Parts: sequence; structure tokens; C-alpha cells
Amino acid sequence: MEEGKKHFVLVHGRLDEVNSITDYVSPLVGFLAGLPEEEKVILVGHSYGGIAISLAMEKFPGKIAVAVFLSAFMPDTLHSPSFVLDQYCARAPAGAWLDTEFAPASSSQPDFMTMYFGPEFLCSKLYQLCSKEDLELGKALVRPSSLFLHDLSKAAKFTEEGYGSVRRVFVICNEDQGINEEFQRWMIQNYVVEEVMEIKESDHMAMLCEPRKLFDCLSQIANNYTLDR
Repeated sequence: MEEGKKHFVLVHGRLDEVNSITDYVSPLVGFLAGLPEEEKVILVGHSYGGIAISLAMEKFPGKIAVAVFLSAFMPDTLHSPSFVLDQYCARAPAGAWLDTEFAPASSSQPDFMTMYFGPEFLCSKLYQLCSKEDLELGKALVRPSSLFLHDLSKAAKFTEEGYGSVRRVFVICNEDQGINEEFQRWMIQNYVVEEVMEIKESDHMAMLCEPRKLFDCLSQIANNYTLDR
């Protein structure tokens, strides 16, 4: 990395190529494993990406300058890794999933549940403040996903020495209906962070809904959390 440059890592994955949470995070883990020991990056996890970056934080805390949870699931060190997801599902009111479809991945994996966001859920919960063009693109690109609850419920707890030692910033999207503001703030109370930032008038897809505000947040984080820690 060039002197003074800040290296962001934005996390994503595809379910049709993975069968476990380990497979899901393996590209990120492989990337971090290949970094020189003296190099640190800024991890940004959006939505379920918060779980992915948390697993990476546990494994490579020394390679991460700061972890950014952008309206993302953020676990703690007291409960199992599935705890915040269990709470999210338990607190969801009846009918909250709208036309989302749930099904086992296959007859040989009955505990591996997939979910497929329907157009109504996308329109009213995730993209409601985005442009019509972005919504239509989202509908066209939607793929099966999963919370990997079965894997995470059996996984070891995150530790203070690993995951808990990495500085964390939570970015609230106050108009998010997928992971609503109340639940975002509950996660912050459940496991404190170094800083809370807010993107006002943003739905779940801040990178599409309010890209300039998100850019400003990430730029500020890069300036505030230097890579020489």
C-alpha cells in the first residue's frame, strides 16, 4: 500500500456458491491472510456483511484498523454469534417479511434455510427511498440468501482478544426498514462502539440512496482512524 493511502474492503458474497458460513467468509479471510503483517485495512460490512467482517475481525484483529458496521448486524462477545440474528427474527412483527420466501437449501441440508426477497419486500423495506432504476436493478439481481443461523448457533463466541479488540464504528441509516433504526440502536447498546454516525434520509441501501453522505462518512472514518495503530 502506498504511504498515506487508506485501503477499504467492502464485503459481499453469493449464496449459490457456498454451503456454510465458513464458505461465505472464505474470500475475505483469504484476502486478509495474504496481507503483509504491517498492513491494515478498513473493513466495511453492510447488512449481513456485519457478520462476515466480525468473523474476520476475530481471526485477524491485527490487520484491521477499524471495522465499519453500515446498518449491519453487529454481534457481541457474551452470546453466541447467532444472538443478534435470533433477536432480529424474534422482534420482527407478524408479516414483517412480506413476500420473502423461505425454504431448505436441499433435502440433504434441511437445517440450511434460504430466503428469497420478494419484490414487495425489496420495494418497501430495502429500496423504498432509492430511485426506480435502482429498485428495478435490485429486483433483477436478487438471489437466494441465508442467515446461516444453524452454523452460527453452534460456533464459538467471539472473544474480547480477537473481535472485541478491533475498533468499531456503527453507521445508522435512520430510514432503514429492513434493519430498522430501533434495532440498530439496540445493537449499539448491546455492544458499545467507539463512534456512532448517522446517515439521515437513507434507506437500507445507503450506497444507492445517499452515496455522497456515505462517502463523507467513510472519508471521515479514514481520517479519524489512522492505519498506524
